[in-house]
This record gives sequence, C-alpha cells and structure tokens, in this order.
Amino acid sequence: MSKSQPTSAPLDHFDLAILRILQENNYTPQRSIAESVNLSAAAVHRRIKRMEENGTIQSQVAVVDPIKVAIPITIMVEVEMENDKIELVRKAKQKFCSIPEIQQCYYVTGEVDFILIINVANMTAYEALTTRLFFDNPDIKRFRTFVTLDRVKVGLSLPI
Repeated sequence: MSKSQPTSAPLDHFDLAILRILQENNYTPQRSIAESVNLSAAAVHRRIKRMEENGTIQSQVAVVDPIKVAIPITIMVEVEMENDKIELVRKAKQKFCSIPEIQQCYYVTGEVDFILIINVANMTAYEALTTRLFFDNPDIKRFRTFVTLDRVKVGLSLPI
C-alpha cells in the first residue's frame, strides 16, 4: 500500500548521485560513495539517513533469484472488482498486501482495477491461491492470468 511520506527538500545532484550508486550496489561503503560524489563520508551518511527518514529510500533489501529458492513461476494477474466502491478497493489493497506470494500490487486505471505480480513454486500453489483470493471472493468480478515464460528484465532501480 502506498504510504504518505513527510515532505522534504528537493533532491540535489549529490543526493541523486548517491541514490544511483546505492541502487547499483547497496553494500557500497559510504567512504567509496563519498569519493565518487566528492563529499565527505559524514556528509554522505547524513544524506542517506535523511533520505531514509523522509521516505526517499524506502527499504534496504536483497534481490533474490526465485529459481534459487524454488519459487520459479512468475505470474501476472489482472483483477477486476465487482464495483469500484472505495471500501471494496481499500479492502482489496489490504488483502493483496497481506499475501506473501504477491510480490507487487498496482491499483490501475483502465478496464481492470489491479495488476498483481505473483511468485509461486508451482501451478498447484497458484490454483490454491486463486481459490482463496478470487473464486471465494464475491468482490472480485473476474481475473485473468498471464504465466511468464522468461524473466527478461526484472528490477526496481529508477532511471535517476
């Protein structure tokens, strides 16, 4: 679910340079970042801390290869709600955020209401998930499944 973030000063070229480096490798030592962006390590530390506190940096995560952890199937699902009442949408957002198999959830415009990115170990697990999420849910009008054949590009880095 989207979170409201405190307002903050606009990012300057130092902040953007730091973010580019962190997006490439979050383990880059702050002294190396400092050398790359021509700031002191203390200044880099303060900037990173500020960007974490104001929500610019939302999380420090490891990107895991789903095949290596035996969750090789990525599925995209379009979900259409029975109607667009705000309470149904809010309830769906909360439900989708609570499901560990749902890696990403987007509330979208157009003919569908949500697009979900789901990772599962096998199609049996996906079938059980669809029963719980969609077939047993009177608020879901329909859903459409797209099973990926190849993960051509997967990332969370922004082009800053």
